[in-house]
Amino acid sequence: MLTVSTYLNFTRSTEEAFTFYRKVFKGEYEGEGFMRFRDIPPSDNMPPIPEADKDLIMHVSLRIPGDHMLMGSDAPESMGFRVSAGNNVYIMLSPDTRTETRRLFSELSEGGKVEQELQDMFWGDYYGSCRDKFGVQWMFNCTEKG
Repeated sequence: MLTVSTYLNFTRSTEEAFTFYRKVFKGEYEGEGFMRFRDIPPSDNMPPIPEADKDLIMHVSLRIPGDHMLMGSDAPESMGFRVSAGNNVYIMLSPDTRTETRRLFSELSEGGKVEQELQDMFWGDYYGSCRDKFGVQWMFNCTEKG
């Protein structure tokens, strides 16, 4: 079953924001809580992460009322991000299958802009992102293998 979540990007305050949201919503973090940029395995395809950015939040998921998942990450300028009001919110879709993920990605990105092509990621999922022709930002994350 397709699930929908909200994804927030911050310049350098994700940990502070999500600590606040956890208190407000009395929710629980998924998995091990805060994943940091230092947890990204080295890769020839990615430049080294600056020391000042290693403790920033790469990803966090917080379950809030209504069985909604609030997710977030820091978006450091050293990695090419320019966060401003309006570009810091994504709708996260988590389809059950890669086939459905590709269909939704293809249709939502038509006439818009692909930010990151769908691909297998180091955390084990199939992921990509785009902006549709209306400027709405979408993330896709599928856990189905193969």
